[in-house]
Amino acid sequence: MDRSEALGLLARLHSAQNLFYAGGGEGELHTLLAPDITWHVPGSNLIAGIYRGHDEVIGYFTRRRDLAGSTFQITRRDVLTGDGDTIAALTDGEASLAGTARRWSTVGLYRVVAGRVAECWLMPTDPGLFDQIWSA
Repeated sequence: MDRSEALGLLARLHSAQNLFYAGGGEGELHTLLAPDITWHVPGSNLIAGIYRGHDEVIGYFTRRRDLAGSTFQITRRDVLTGDGDTIAALTDGEASLAGTARRWSTVGLYRVVAGRVAECWLMPTDPGLFDQIWSA
């Protein structure tokens, strides 16, 4: 995938997610996510699971927003692209959960079809910490 195309798509996606997580609407997310989107969240925590379709994925985003009291924000750090339809993005997350400021890092592996995110695998760099944070 072309690096500038990947950077543009992720910039729009993360901006739409941050707006949504701060209490904004979901409209832009529908245009960036394929209708048959699948989102994989690992672990043993309150947000772990496999979410399919706009309703389930937006529901997962809503759960994160609610658990973090609209304080959750994503900061993209780096992006890896190559041949094919996959993008890897190193991102940091930050939120106040149960009254405590928390930070973590993940790698998001995105499969893109026709300019939209069709699948995401979220991979925490410290799975134990990720489970602890999202189990509060």
